[in-house]
Amino acid sequence: MNRYYVDLHIHIGRTWTGKPVKITGAKSLTFTNIIEHARHEKGLNMVGIIDSHSPEVILEMESLIESGDVVEHPDGGLVFGDLTVIPGSELEIYDEQCNGPIHLLSYFPNLSVMREFSTWLSGHLKNIQLSSQRIYASGLTLQRKVKELGGIFIPAHVFTPFKSLYGKGVNQSLTEVLDPDLIDAVELGLSSDTNMADQIKELHDYTFVTNSDAHSLAKIAREYQVIAMKEPTFLELQKALKKEDGRKIIANYGLDPLLGKYHKTVCAECLNPAADDDQICSQCGNTKIIKGVADRILELKTADQGPADRPPYIHQVPLEFIPGLGPRLLEKLVDHFGSEMAILHDVPYDGLKEVVPERIADLILKAREGKVNLAAGGGGKYGKISD
Repeated sequence: MNRYYVDLHIHIGRTWTGKPVKITGAKSLTFTNIIEHARHEKGLNMVGIIDSHSPEVILEMESLIESGDVVEHPDGGLVFGDLTVIPGSELEIYDEQCNGPIHLLSYFPNLSVMREFSTWLSGHLKNIQLSSQRIYASGLTLQRKVKELGGIFIPAHVFTPFKSLYGKGVNQSLTEVLDPDLIDAVELGLSSDTNMADQIKELHDYTFVTNSDAHSLAKIAREYQVIAMKEPTFLELQKALKKEDGRKIIANYGLDPLLGKYHKTVCAECLNPAADDDQICSQCGNTKIIKGVADRILELKTADQGPADRPPYIHQVPLEFIPGLGPRLLEKLVDHFGSEMAILHDVPYDGLKEVVPERIADLILKAREGKVNLAAGGGGKYGKISD
């Protein structure tokens, strides 16, 4: 079995003709730029591009196949040299069963199936070209369609205060809106980790995935997982999520939840910390309080610990969070050592000192060992290293 670095939640900002797909995504976040950056800068082996239902994106992928730049693997996935793309789609449900909008991820083995899914979607949403659109169908209907097409179904960033399953989507249980038997994995999101999520007993049966939800090239692989598979294909990924035949997630790598944008409860106006039951901000008097992920999970808590076979969740500080490590120095590091994965995991301290100032090398090493001090984020503002 081999080890692969995998990030399954990357957005497309613009198509090859310049049309927007993810409105909030960077213009540089094109399909081909994602491929190049994920392969050569980040050092990933598999990525999920979750705006692949957009017709222009499908046309671009078809063109790359026709030119020979991309090969469809018989076991699923689009192969670009040493990188495999899993075509996916992020959609929003908000029906009478939901308290608030919920984002859901679906993945498919090849372009033929993705094209069929896109055609079906076009009859259930207003703008098939765009990402994360509201689908006018229930969560159960979407799940059943994904499974009919042999796809993978994963609720996205499940604790985020906005547009997620537990954030506002349900009162207590995912069974209020989804069929638990048709869920392949659960995506945690940036403000939580395994220990936090495993306080909810109904999640114990699911594999956890940690993905970047990248809206720019720099954000790719800020969270990812290492997966044991024979090769990076759709079928192997499917087996790994089900923990079949020795395929499995070896470890999840993600932000310390304190670095996430929604970890603590804060005032929506001034971001002053607030108690879970506060109705008004003591700092500015604003009446809108954004409940943090940590407090929401405590509301939902039904367990003290998770399953014994849960893989480790390793807190990792993305290189862009390192104070003083700007784009030029980061580019110098990547050029010297090959990829961000190499810098995060493998390059020894003495090697780092040869390329960057000792103070930055110290911070990279301390971040790798979980020894940095962090100031918590909330209300849409990231936490930060406070050293």
